[in-house]
Amino acid sequence: MTMEHGRAAGTTRKPKVVFVLGATATGKSKLAVAIAKRFDGEVVNADKIQVHAGAPVITNKVTEEDMAGVPHHLLGVLPADAEFTAEDFRRKAGRAVARVLAAGRLPVVAGGSNTYIEELVDRDNAAFRERYDALFVWTDAEPEVLDWYVALRVDDMVARGLVNEARAVFVPDDADYTRGVRRAIGLPEMHGYLLAEREGGAGEEELLALLARAVGEIKENTCRLARAQAGKIRRLSGLEGWDVRRVDVTPVFACMKDGGAACHQETWRKLVWEPCQEMVRSFLEAPGCRPCSSIRPARR
Repeated sequence: MTMEHGRAAGTTRKPKVVFVLGATATGKSKLAVAIAKRFDGEVVNADKIQVHAGAPVITNKVTEEDMAGVPHHLLGVLPADAEFTAEDFRRKAGRAVARVLAAGRLPVVAGGSNTYIEELVDRDNAAFRERYDALFVWTDAEPEVLDWYVALRVDDMVARGLVNEARAVFVPDDADYTRGVRRAIGLPEMHGYLLAEREGGAGEEELLALLARAVGEIKENTCRLARAQAGKIRRLSGLEGWDVRRVDVTPVFACMKDGGAACHQETWRKLVWEPCQEMVRSFLEAPGCRPCSSIRPARR
């Protein structure tokens, strides 16, 4: 699509910004990259953990391959233990959005830290909403199905090196899990296992039991986080000026569970990508138009 985002000949429309919201594991990164590729955009990370460097598996940072050449901002740019408040995010994300727009491209703000997103959009007398038109796409799934996928994803993270990542940053005597990347689910849960491993007094069976317990806690805490995130987005959808559009990704996970990878990809294309592509196209070309019927308004 070739256009100057947020401007058309003979109009004074505000510049456009697309937000991709959603609980952890609902496919925000994939959708954000797809939108950016289709509409000549760049992604601005809005995840308060992923803004820090380190632990790419535990923090689920999008890989270079999955970025597919799309520039990403505020991803892994801070030291692992740096403080980064919501106000810091508002300033830096605001500048990133302005830079992307100045380059004639579409900013796609994506991430699960809804406190940061609310700070960007509504604080400072809602200056962001005064300056820009915003569309909020919400990837949501039924909790039971998402729980199944979260467990699957955690198992995959373990297979891809979660334990080694946690071991590499483990500090037994002064482990502060309230700062920076150490706040990520997956690090505090591993503390007991790694401590027992380092002290050397536990046998193999005890260590395996401690590891299994840690992995179980990671799954439980991730599911709990996903529910809290969905609740925050539901609240945001009721605020004035928030045009939040819910996209139900439940069938994608259900198909993955029952039909394998090919079914999953086709379902994602038909039920998520194609309607979202049309919704974003309509938003960019004709402000105020309603999305296609397969996208549901956010539940109040």
